[in-house]
Amino acid sequence: MLRDAGSLSGVPSVAVLLELVRTPSAGGHVKCWERFAEAAAATSPAELGVDLTVYTLGEASRIEPLSQAVRFVSLPPVLSTAPLVRDTGTDVCDLSPLHPALRGLLPLHDVWHLTHTFSFANTAVRLRRKFRRKQRREQRGAGTPTLPGLVGSVHTDVPALTVFYVHEVLGSMPGCLAPYAVRARLGELSARLVRLHRDRLLRACDRVLVPTEQERADTAAVVGAERVSLLGRGVDHGRFRPGGAQRSDIRGELTRRHGVPAGRTIVLFAGRADASKRLMLLAEAVRRLRDEGRPVHLVVAGAGHESARVHRLLGPDVTLLGTVSQDQLGRVYAGCDIFALPSRTETIGNVVGEAMACGLPVVLPTGARTTRWLAAPGEDGLLVAEDNVLGWAAALAELVEHPDVRAAMGRRAAATARARQRTWSQVLIEDLVPVWRQVAPPSAFGTG
Repeated sequence: MLRDAGSLSGVPSVAVLLELVRTPSAGGHVKCWERFAEAAAATSPAELGVDLTVYTLGEASRIEPLSQAVRFVSLPPVLSTAPLVRDTGTDVCDLSPLHPALRGLLPLHDVWHLTHTFSFANTAVRLRRKFRRKQRREQRGAGTPTLPGLVGSVHTDVPALTVFYVHEVLGSMPGCLAPYAVRARLGELSARLVRLHRDRLLRACDRVLVPTEQERADTAAVVGAERVSLLGRGVDHGRFRPGGAQRSDIRGELTRRHGVPAGRTIVLFAGRADASKRLMLLAEAVRRLRDEGRPVHLVVAGAGHESARVHRLLGPDVTLLGTVSQDQLGRVYAGCDIFALPSRTETIGNVVGEAMACGLPVVLPTGARTTRWLAAPGEDGLLVAEDNVLGWAAALAELVEHPDVRAAMGRRAAATARARQRTWSQVLIEDLVPVWRQVAPPSAFGTG
């Protein structure tokens, strides 16, 4: 059944290798490709110009068609990380060096797109190298190339996250007596190995897509500038927009359904509730403001092992929403007053763009890659230079104490979003499809 995944002829068949389990609580990496797939399914096959299959991990092999030209295919993992990341909120991946089922399916496609550094990516790179060796033996460098195109895209700072997760996993293991410094050192060594492995995979690619100019420069040093281009992120402006006249009703809904107190300035955090997002830093800043008597309340939209710690610290001064659907999240944004994201591990942080589109002033650490969403820092968002509890408390206090400043910054954020943020369909057609078609072999178009 899976061998019938590709359905269109005369256009390149693209396999996107999203080697994570796709669930409602999955992180931004999965959501990004869900949005691209939805945009592709809403595009006519003639305009789309490719046949798209997005491979994910799942409990069983399954095809989920979105349109004639777009589908999700799930494959069971070989060596799942589920036992290691249970109760952490971390997306489950596959650590196996080879995925046999995927290996059998990849030859059906003309372009293989790596989005991570684990089993699916390893399988694709190994198989392409095998094809290249075979081609050299049979053609001896002559003839039309028939190799599948290989594209890589950077969605997650895996080395940076490795530091956090090695530390967390070791710290949560029963009987593990390794001191903090030892766990931190092991995390740094693991991150170095992960970075070397990631760079080897990227060097095998014909093209590499990165989210920001900073990553473009860093990646160009690894693979060459001619192979690197930008891949933006989209925002669904129908789903994420200011509350307008409905804002009071939305705020009342948060109070009725979730117990968010009335009469306070609501600070929102959206994302995985773990150490890599530095949620506790934000919680401690809110706690400091509450101790000073300021009317502030924290709302957390997302799940993870830090949720319990945040609740113990803030008690009635925090509302933990857990996993929130995209439609619900749009209303949560529109009902809050400030969006804060202390994380420094994001490659782009799509939640920042969504919050701005909903008219929220965003508070971010100076130097974080998430600041690329801002057009005029200080006007459409606030940057925290003193990146500690005192600095974050002071930045939030400025917006809590001056609602007129907060409102003006929110209006400017919404204006920036309208002027600068493309839709997912635009990013798909402008950034992704041209690259896929450029690296596809001539045979994909019925020539060669």
